[in-house]
Amino acid sequence: METVYAEAGGYEGLLRLAHAWHARVMADEVVSHAFSHGFHPEHSERLAAYWAEALGGPTTFSAAYGDESSVVRLHSGHGPHAEMDRRAITCFDQALEDVGLASDDRLRQVLHDYFSWATTTTMDRYHRSVDDVPDGLEIPHWSWDGLVGGTEAQE
Repeated sequence: METVYAEAGGYEGLLRLAHAWHARVMADEVVSHAFSHGFHPEHSERLAAYWAEALGGPTTFSAAYGDESSVVRLHSGHGPHAEMDRRAITCFDQALEDVGLASDDRLRQVLHDYFSWATTTTMDRYHRSVDDVPDGLEIPHWSWDGLVGGTEAQE
């Protein structure tokens, strides 16, 4: 069986998804606030590389951009933001439609589950302070069956 990464179209498929998601969140009045401080000019490319690594693809993100700790720190210290998380997930689901990844129910569901999990757990775990994020976190991996290694992998 192919990896989720391969089934989603590899890096190019995830790059299309990252661009579509980014366009959706920038148009959302609540989620766009997360980008009000600015963002890296290659945000979509980095996001696609991160998703690729998490979903069974190459380790390009870790090799070129950083580890999970660096990603989690970007998302930490901003206080609780449940509404923003819900809206970001809705934008993701809409982006799946935009790029044609929603027609396969199994793929749509696993991508939705991954993004929802990552948004509401790893990216939201340290909302009090960026200083709470430990060094050395590894990018969690996600398969057709969910989180590889269970929830303890990120604790």
